[in-house]
Amino acid sequence: MPSILNQTQELQEASKVLGHVRCENFFIFPGENTLSDGLRGVLYFLGLAYCFIGLSAITARFFKSMENVVKHSRKVVAIDPITKAEVITYKKVWNFTIADISLLAFGTSFPQISLATIDAIRNIGERYAGGLGPGTLVGSAAFDLFPIHAVCVVVPKAGELKKISDLGVWLVELVWSFWAYIWLYIILEVWSPNVITLVEALLTVLQYGLLLVHAYAQDKRWPYLSLPMSRGDRPEEWVPEEIDTSKDDNDNDVYSDAAQEAVESGSRNIVDIFSIHSANNDTGITYHTVADTPPDSATKKGKAKNSTVFDIWKHQFVDAITLETSESKKVDSIYLRIAKSFWQLLLAPWKLLFAFVPPCNIAHGWIAFICSLLFISGVAFVVTRLTDLISCVTGINPYVIAFTALAGGTSWPDLVASKIAAERQLTADSAIANITCSNSVNIYVGIGVPWLINTVYNYFAYREPLYIENAKGLSFSLLIFFATSVGCIVVLVLRRLIIGAELGGPRLWAWLTSAYFMMLWVVFVVLSSLKVSGII
Repeated sequence: MPSILNQTQELQEASKVLGHVRCENFFIFPGENTLSDGLRGVLYFLGLAYCFIGLSAITARFFKSMENVVKHSRKVVAIDPITKAEVITYKKVWNFTIADISLLAFGTSFPQISLATIDAIRNIGERYAGGLGPGTLVGSAAFDLFPIHAVCVVVPKAGELKKISDLGVWLVELVWSFWAYIWLYIILEVWSPNVITLVEALLTVLQYGLLLVHAYAQDKRWPYLSLPMSRGDRPEEWVPEEIDTSKDDNDNDVYSDAAQEAVESGSRNIVDIFSIHSANNDTGITYHTVADTPPDSATKKGKAKNSTVFDIWKHQFVDAITLETSESKKVDSIYLRIAKSFWQLLLAPWKLLFAFVPPCNIAHGWIAFICSLLFISGVAFVVTRLTDLISCVTGINPYVIAFTALAGGTSWPDLVASKIAAERQLTADSAIANITCSNSVNIYVGIGVPWLINTVYNYFAYREPLYIENAKGLSFSLLIFFATSVGCIVVLVLRRLIIGAELGGPRLWAWLTSAYFMMLWVVFVVLSSLKVSGII
């Protein structure tokens, strides 16, 4: 059965010959067709914006579960050679660099990845690939690189400098990010123009594994596989002490904090992912006095935890239907209180739905992690439906919608995560690494996996490759993105050489840099949209 996207394109082609053709597709009720196309377009746009609000809400819960996954430590028992006493240490299971590239970058990019994968699954059986996935991911890469950098560079206080402490890892991530888009252009225009073969799709996915290995090798400074660059001095506390609330060892306080965290706003939950960069994280080992933090050592603590899990879960539902929070009650202005209550009313359906996600302190956060992914995939499916209908009723090229509305909406978690990192962390590592790594994940996973799904099916069903419609337009967008991204990176390097840091610095220069990054994004969006629309 042909996809809605293909039906939309057929209607657009017919409209060129016969004039205006009404869109007969609908979202829920057939009666939607009786409304004017203009009204339907407005309603579908509002629905799309509401889905983006839902994506932000569930992504916040996703980040919290991801933090618990990353904080998991394993017990290491050793014998002191002098005292012969038993020494217990707790070593983190996750390497920080790998966590940044995989969990953090994957988490912030999951809305785009879900959208592209759903578009590919829905398009199985078609010889031509869907356009929403690749267009959204390339547009998202531009949004990540330009607007997010533009925000992060002005977030530090006036005169405050925040620089990358481990340039070696960042350079590895940057090279792989640039290579991802060069590779995409090669397979679209050079190797097998306008088609994607099974080998090309498979190689695209496998390169993500090579990125992980290379970044880990650089982090560990493996000979022959790493750049000969020393690691910069990291601050004693990766996150300032006054905002790190994860070190309270009192059981009641810990569970009380967990209950509070379950009802906090999305931005507060998102910031917690950056607490994985704890003090002295070069080794990834956290040392504890046995009496201070004996994980899983007391049965009564386990019983208290179980009871608290249900309390937290119940509190999630209570919070979902609470329109006025304790913070809004402290606001003096009645208009601000009404505005906050109205916002909570908008969020209430999403919060009630996502309250079914189990608390993230169960099974080290893995259950909440998986459930959050399922909810994100569900919202992404609704987004693809609405986007198809918007294109159908308005006649706007699907690639244009993907470059603009979809890219910005699905990249909102990236923006919030990087902003909070630039604001709360003492270095620029995570803020900038999230951007470069997300761009790599977008290509190697976000485009590679959907294309692999379609090419595998086409190979066994038709013995044919996957054809890419409007490959010229997509390739042109890649060239524009590459050219503008070089301009972005050059400015970051100049800031490091002249000012001494990538983020912050004198207020005037920070705002000028921000305006320059936004100008690059506008250039990318305008030129790409004109090309895919056939205007240039």
